[in-house]
Amino acid sequence: MQQNDKGEYSFSTCWNIKRHQVGEAMIQEIRELGFRRVELNYNVTKEMLTSIEPMIERGEIGVSSVHNTFPHVPDPDYGTDSVLLGFQDETKRQKAIQLLVGSAEYAHRYGAEAVVVHPGEVPIPESVSKELAQLYHDEGKDSPKYRSKWEEFVERRQALSTGYVQQIIRSLDEVCNQAAAKGLHVRFGIETRSRPQQIPTLAEAKTIIEALQGAPVGIWYDTGHAIMMDRLGLYDSVGEMQGLMDDIVGVHIHETLGLSDHWCPYVHSKDMHFYDAYLPMIRRARVKVYELKSACTPDEIHESHELLMKKMDKAREGR
Repeated sequence: MQQNDKGEYSFSTCWNIKRHQVGEAMIQEIRELGFRRVELNYNVTKEMLTSIEPMIERGEIGVSSVHNTFPHVPDPDYGTDSVLLGFQDETKRQKAIQLLVGSAEYAHRYGAEAVVVHPGEVPIPESVSKELAQLYHDEGKDSPKYRSKWEEFVERRQALSTGYVQQIIRSLDEVCNQAAAKGLHVRFGIETRSRPQQIPTLAEAKTIIEALQGAPVGIWYDTGHAIMMDRLGLYDSVGEMQGLMDDIVGVHIHETLGLSDHWCPYVHSKDMHFYDAYLPMIRRARVKVYELKSACTPDEIHESHELLMKKMDKAREGR
């Protein structure tokens, strides 16, 4: 544990949750990588928590963050890819609010600093974003086919997004008021997403955060997702990132190969410079979480972290 101690860095259970039925074994595997803290992701069940909670109480593991909706809710209406806080249906919206407040209660109980939130999406069929991804791969971003389809998509998204963003602001305001009334000391980080119909873009994130000024709401900058959206053409993931530096709650650390995400930075891309652009946001974030796929091996995780640390140290010395 000491040899590979990852210090302040946390690690998401998304890496190994599919390999485990018992929560304690899942957390122990992460501890063996050298992580003192974990992010409990949205697939963690109540059953798993029965063996994780004693580990938290004994101080064997810390919790940096929980990922809404937590613990796992099997209903896809309240899953990670849904309208969630943007529901126009008041009953559904209120349930989404209660689930997020519930996630915050767990976070507070575990001493976590933040709740990662997928706020919602513009209800454009998933088939549209799949078609765009296919065209990106087959024809390229600068091809006439891709450009035409992308422009059509953006026009459709812009026509619909404002109402959903306003509804999300309303919902987050209610969540924060309820959390404050319950004495929950956690921040809510609205996460950059992996599909172009999902909210927020970086501009939408700024709109939401500014509308809720003074509330514990900021950006959860998922670097890999931001890279994907940049590649598709939704926003400038580095340029626009600068305007959100003061609003950062946390980061998900992973790199993207093409449009495939959750790879170890530097190690899988073999590019020793591209990911450097995201180091300022990682440095600024209080909560730093690796969110890696199961294909990443322990050796690759150690190597990636070592490279990241060397680059962070070098940047610090250069200031």
